Parts: sequence; structure tokens; C-alpha cells
Amino acid sequence: MHPSFHHRNLPHLFLYAREALMAHFRPVLNEAGVTEQQWRVLRTLSETGPMEPNQIARSCQILSPSLTRMLAGMEQAGLIRRARSDSDQRRQEISLTPKSVALIKHMRPQIDRKYQELEEKIGKELLDRLYRDVDAAIALVRQDKSAGA
Repeated sequence: MHPSFHHRNLPHLFLYAREALMAHFRPVLNEAGVTEQQWRVLRTLSETGPMEPNQIARSCQILSPSLTRMLAGMEQAGLIRRARSDSDQRRQEISLTPKSVALIKHMRPQIDRKYQELEEKIGKELLDRLYRDVDAAIALVRQDKSAGA
């Protein structure tokens, strides 16, 4: 038997936490007929407005080849619109369509209910602390990464 590591596997723990949280939200996504990745794109665009595909990939943590295929499917389904950038015709901007805006409007109360249930289960204080601590940890890790580059 090999000696154990000194620390818990934090990336694995975050994956486990993600899965536990997504199991809570997945029924809403399934009922709406969107995948988890599509929902990340829709929610991000609803919060930020139009974005370029590379910005979406970074913001939604989706690999570019997968995002390219997914955006094609979302465009075919009428969920996103592609347009050339006004400032640079070589660039694309991805935006929501009236259909996706309506879908988000329909889903918002259900998603809000799921967050309310989550808050009731773990408490507002813990939920707020999780947001704050995860944001702080990400910022510190990124800061350290950029300092070493």
C-alpha cells in the first residue's frame, strides 16, 4: 500500500460537489429540454449580453471544439443567433433569440425555487460563505498563476 497524500483531492471534491448540485437542478433542465452545457451558455448570455465564441468557451468552461458543435445545434434549434461584429467582420457575436429569452423567462422561477430549496437545506449563511470563499480561492489561484507566468 502506498502512503496517503497529505491533502484531500480538492479538484475531485469540487467535481463531487458539482454533481450533487447538478442533480438538484437537472430536473428543471430536462423539463426545459436543454443540456447542462446549453444552459450554461444561455444563462451566461442572458447575464452578459452578446459574446464571441472564445469568450463563451472561457466563461462557460466548454472546450472550443465542443462549443462549436453545440452552438451549431443551438442555432438550428433557434436558441442563439450568430452575427458578424460591427467593429470587425471577421468576428462573430452570439446572442439570444426571442425563443431562448422566452425559455429563460419560463425557467427562471423554477431555477430560483431550486436555489431557495438549496438555501433552506444548507442555510443562507453557508451558501453566501461558499460563494465568497470559492470566488476568493479562484482569484488567489489565478493571481498566483499569472504571477508565475
